[in-house]
Amino acid sequence: MERVLVSACLLGCRVRYSGSDARLKDAVLERWVREGRVVVLCPEVAGGLPVPRPPAEIRGGDGHAVLDGTARVVDRRGRDVTASFVEGARLALGAVRESGVRVAVLKQKSPSCGSRRIYDGGFGGRLREGAGVTAALLERSGVRVFGEDEVAEADRYLRGLERGGEGGML
Repeated sequence: MERVLVSACLLGCRVRYSGSDARLKDAVLERWVREGRVVVLCPEVAGGLPVPRPPAEIRGGDGHAVLDGTARVVDRRGRDVTASFVEGARLALGAVRESGVRVAVLKQKSPSCGSRRIYDGGFGGRLREGAGVTAALLERSGVRVFGEDEVAEADRYLRGLERGGEGGML
């Protein structure tokens, strides 16, 4: 059975920077939990950041640039938290490898988990195209990353993998 890495906040864990969750009520996600497919992780907490914590954004690029050493993750107070984000991504990759995960559903807009769009680094609520640090590392390692708004697509992809293909048609 294929396993799926899911951002802990989407499952109701109160791990977001504000101390809240981002619970996703989705029949597919609930089925995955019942089937025992879900590997739960918050990369930011795994990387050593507390709850609550100041919000953080990527400056100078996206998660790929952070991994390449050309961008930094900075919190609202100006503190560089890049090392915690990179460590959280590394631990997420370890969990993926240990569990044989090839699919992830992560929280969009997050500097860790955003897969398509993240905040622009100015703390003004503006979004831009790009991936968070964990999403970037997982993608580089061959994991197919979906956002919480793409659970149905992730499920199709997962079923394609289980049929012996390279994932479902999207």
